[in-house]
Amino acid sequence: MLQITNTLALDENEIQQEFFRASGPGGQNVNKVATAVRLRFDVANSPSLSTDVRQRLMRLAGNRLTEEGVLIIEAQRYRTQERNRQDAFERLVELIRQATHKPKPRRQTKPSVASQERRRAVKQRRSETKRRRRSVPPAEE
Repeated sequence: MLQITNTLALDENEIQQEFFRASGPGGQNVNKVATAVRLRFDVANSPSLSTDVRQRLMRLAGNRLTEEGVLIIEAQRYRTQERNRQDAFERLVELIRQATHKPKPRRQTKPSVASQERRRAVKQRRSETKRRRRSVPPAEE
């Protein structure tokens, strides 16, 4: 079990791991050993997630989510397979934790009377500045 929060845990069978050769640093090791990790987590069909958490997670995942609703996380930051695996799991857990937080609903507010007056005063000063820049029409005789 992969513990996300006190009330939410994922079964590790829901997450598929795939190892592949990473690009970047590693010397000859990078050409021989599959150190990079790709995690696949089926968000759309996960029995562990509630509907609202699932929807928020799908919104947060962005382009890491496939059309079928599978979240893909790749980790190849480190030279060892184990450290990349830990990194991928940490990123998955953090993303799901963010999805568990319910966003605070926005309360509409009105600008205060004083702020409205300040805004009008600034607009009036700006208007006056621009009016003074205009060329003066020729005086009629």
